[in-house]
Formats: sequence, C-alpha cells, structure tokens
Amino acid sequence: MIWKPDNASVQIARLLIAILVLALLAGCGSRQLQDSLVGSTAQRLVTYSIDDLVRQLPDGDFAAHSGQRMHLESHFIQHPDLLAYADDRLSVELANRFDIEVVDADEPADAKLNVFYTSLGTDQGYHGFYVPLGFIPGMSETARVNLVTLEQFHGVAEMYYYIGETGSEQRGDVIQARTRTDALGLPIITVPISTIDRR
Repeated sequence: MIWKPDNASVQIARLLIAILVLALLAGCGSRQLQDSLVGSTAQRLVTYSIDDLVRQLPDGDFAAHSGQRMHLESHFIQHPDLLAYADDRLSVELANRFDIEVVDADEPADAKLNVFYTSLGTDQGYHGFYVPLGFIPGMSETARVNLVTLEQFHGVAEMYYYIGETGSEQRGDVIQARTRTDALGLPIITVPISTIDRR
C-alpha cells in the first residue's frame, strides 16, 4: 500500500517550509558603522562620549604636571573637525582639573602629551529578529522589517596617550567612553528604552 499525503499534511509541510524560509531571512544581529554625524542624536552621542572620555583622565598620570605648560599633539585617522573638538575638550579638562596649560608646538613646554584617538564616532547595532529587504531591487541594503529587535545607537570615544617630559614620555592606559540610546523595534513602531538627555 502506497501512502499518499492528505490535504492537512501538505498544508503543514508548506507552513513549515514558509517558517524555515522566514527564519533564514530573519537576521539575528548586525552592526553598522556610521560615517556621518548628521543629526542631533549622532552629534550628542559623540560629544557626550568625548566628555565622558576626558573625565576619566587618571589623576596619577596628570596631577604631577600641575602648573606646567604642556604641548598637546593628537592623532586620528579621519574627521579633522572632530579631532579639533576632542582636542579642545581635552585642553579644557587639563586646564580646569589639573591646572595644565596646553601650548602650541612652537612655544616652550615642560612636558608633552601625545594622544592617539582610536575611535571618535558612532555605531549602530541590531539584535533580535527582522526580515531584511535589501535583496529587493530598489531597496536600501539596510532596509528591513522588524519582528522584535533591540536597536542600539552608540557614540564611542577611545584613546591612549604618552605623557611626560619630551623624550621620556610614559604610555597611559586605553580609556574608552560609550554613550548609548536603545530602542525596542517592533513591526509597526519603535519604542525608546533609554534616553541620552543630560539635564
């Protein structure tokens, strides 16, 4: 006797195949780097991260240079305006917290601070389940329909430095600050979970 599937078995098989296809299409997590600081949220995330970063400067490395003049030289791979902003914020922290005067390279200085910024920017992450739509012609490669996702938008600032008398600088630890805003992504709406307001 040959077994023939009944109509209910065929329907269940089709449903299981559809679920399998959706599961293959649904993403579990991704991270996208932002190359732009367009928009207030991105700008606040980055500037707050820079503020938090310089507040973490360790007393042990900088208090010994109180009352001195220091030459600041900084390095970053891109975004000269962002680098200038971070340097200005660092200079204000050094002056207010440690009484260190930052001077130009052509002025005499008691010590030198070489700063290497390894991150000044934003990144965005999605964790959960969503259906990507980037494979559809005419759609952005990042287009998607959320099923249930945690959307993370972070500002990241990270640096390490060499400090001391010129020619005998000592390396400091890597310092990182991350400011974040999270949201719960649902099929129709996105619900904010955290806020970056600092009032």
